[in-house]
Amino acid sequence: MLAFSDEMTARRRPIIAIVGPTASGKSALGIEMALRFNGEIINCDSVQVYREIEIATAKVPLAERRGVPHHLIDFVPPDVRFTAADWARLAAEKIVEIEARGRTVFLVGGTGFYLRALREPFFESPPTDERLRSRLRRIKERRGTEHLHRMLRRLDPEAAARLSPRDWPRITRALEVIFQTGRRFSEQQRERLPPPPFAERIHVFALDPPRAELYARIERRTEEHFRAGLVEEVRRLLARGVPPDSSALGAHGYRRVVEYLRGERTLESAIAQTKLDVRHYAKRQWTWFRREPGVEWIGGFGDDPQVQARLAARIAELCERAR
Repeated sequence: MLAFSDEMTARRRPIIAIVGPTASGKSALGIEMALRFNGEIINCDSVQVYREIEIATAKVPLAERRGVPHHLIDFVPPDVRFTAADWARLAAEKIVEIEARGRTVFLVGGTGFYLRALREPFFESPPTDERLRSRLRRIKERRGTEHLHRMLRRLDPEAAARLSPRDWPRITRALEVIFQTGRRFSEQQRERLPPPPFAERIHVFALDPPRAELYARIERRTEEHFRAGLVEEVRRLLARGVPPDSSALGAHGYRRVVEYLRGERTLESAIAQTKLDVRHYAKRQWTWFRREPGVEWIGGFGDDPQVQARLAARIAELCERAR
């Protein structure tokens, strides 16, 4: 295990981000690298932040984390809307804490929007107004998400053009910001904050496994989730009052189970559609990270010892360069 000396300043210490498509083995790779380089992991997955959302999230059980500390995982109530800006603020705080202990930071997960929010901070948006959120939710229930999208198109055509008429969470947030600030959401989005002082030290490594094999893994994992009780998990969450259109239940897998429990599709259809959803999500992740600057690609799956050896060698170079 490589440990940094006290003389190594935070200004030079590398921060390692391990990203890539879902089911590519990011968690296994992150744990292995953290063990080798005296590291701690900050979760960078937008679903794994939620408590009680377990089966379809691929959270690594505590017993399998091999003693590696994990942060920003399993801590947000499922009925709370948690944003990329929220995550970026907390992640920046955790980076400072981890480096103060003389340890290496590993950002592990496939939510590219989270990582971008950390490297290129967004404008300072107002906190959620729950009364306004409730009013917009009632409008959606009466008239549909498409009606809210038409409202946004009248108020901010540029923001509306970038969003699907069915993207309830993002449409709602755009409307909230407009009503709370009196300014167009698209204008405020262009008001970037300065990057954090550690941004230039973030080195992004993306897993690039064979596509056919990844899709086979996705299909097997989806079937395992349903066998493990995914339907029962969603039923319990709905029964205790978690809104069906919450961010947590909007994740792939959960969304289709909600439709099944509402009688809108069969169980077989929910399973098949979830497989398709997750494959499409993996494609979008590939596309996202190929457009991000400075990403280094690593062919293969993160649980492959050869992949682990290649990344370890690359991280060792970065550590040596920082000495």
